[in-house]
Amino acid sequence: MSDSDAEVLILGGGVIGLACAHYLLSEGRSVRIIEQGRVGGAASHGNCGTLTPSHAPPLAAPGMVGQALRWMLSPAAPLYIKPRWDPALMRWLMATARRCNGTDWLASGLAKGALLQLSRALTEDLVFGQDLDCGFQASGFHYVFRSARALEKQQRDLPLLARMGIRASVLDAAALAADEPALRPGMAGAIHFPGDAQLRPDRYTAELARVVREAGGVIEEGVSVTGFESGRRGVEAVHTNEGRRTGDKVLMALGAWSPRFARNLGLEIPIQPGKGYSITYDRPMLAPRRPLVLKERSVCVTAWDDGFRLGSTMEFSGYDDTLNATRLAALERGAAEYLVEPAGPVKREEWCGWRPMMVDDLPLLGRSPRHSNLWLATGHGMMGMGMSAGTGRIIADLMLGRAPPIDPAPYAPSRFAAQA
Repeated sequence: MSDSDAEVLILGGGVIGLACAHYLLSEGRSVRIIEQGRVGGAASHGNCGTLTPSHAPPLAAPGMVGQALRWMLSPAAPLYIKPRWDPALMRWLMATARRCNGTDWLASGLAKGALLQLSRALTEDLVFGQDLDCGFQASGFHYVFRSARALEKQQRDLPLLARMGIRASVLDAAALAADEPALRPGMAGAIHFPGDAQLRPDRYTAELARVVREAGGVIEEGVSVTGFESGRRGVEAVHTNEGRRTGDKVLMALGAWSPRFARNLGLEIPIQPGKGYSITYDRPMLAPRRPLVLKERSVCVTAWDDGFRLGSTMEFSGYDDTLNATRLAALERGAAEYLVEPAGPVKREEWCGWRPMMVDDLPLLGRSPRHSNLWLATGHGMMGMGMSAGTGRIIADLMLGRAPPIDPAPYAPSRFAAQA
């Protein structure tokens, strides 16, 4: 140890920062987490808590540009871009649109799937190895369709998933009706992914925080980063509202806020905040047996023993934290088209949060191309919960100079060295 506050100073106490802390602590490294709010209280809080290798196909798919343009005409559509002058967003959208081709889609999909599969296995090991009370269930996952045409079209992704070893089966209308009584009559069918799982995200992050503290990690909540000191070795110190903090290595795990802080260090990283919404209820009497995506409406449904959540949508409106009633209502309307009981008896929370969206749908994992002691673990898009354990393992291995379980090259921050 040097005179630093910790061997690794982690900026951000969401699921990514907590997972990285756990794996570093398990390797004997000292860790201090700086979190401006409460641990797990931002994007880690209100998502649907699914662990889904099935979501490996990137959002930037062939034909997506035309679909996105049609959706943009409606504020209630799954994708909404708030009209405004935002040059950074325009550059991001153009770069993403250029990736809507088969070659880039395949390359990103293979890398995304590898990380999701690694993380899915590690999360289950972590839950049972550390006895985490977080409602984990290896329940599988359904993509549900009302339209036979949409069901057939979705099957184009199955060869890519099969290439990665991700199993899937197609259920016809009768098989789906028998399997999932919570659905209304008239569904066309579903694609079932038996390897997917779910957990309660707020409990998972709370349990990770417990494990980190029990292992000797320090978590400072309510502490905001206000600036940086740069020097010969990179980031010499981090300034906060509670004073100066130092680490031999500094890990930026700030999610959608990462670009703002990275810019203070001379880094430009291609992340845009993608706003997602969810509504949480008490559990209805007839709840789905496993997580669902109601595909034509892009609504995710998750039920736990003590709750029920509708979530999803993607809104590009900068860092506007206003709850958009139109988009919340779209979740409920979409669920009503598929579910016998689309809402629980009591509404507990309406929520929005920002996902850190990368142009290639892959996170930034590894050393900064400009600062020798600055590391990045950000840009996980909609998959932060599902990629967290794998991210923690990769970051710990790279910091220790060890080969991770999967090739880390597709996630290297240096791939955007031209922008950084």
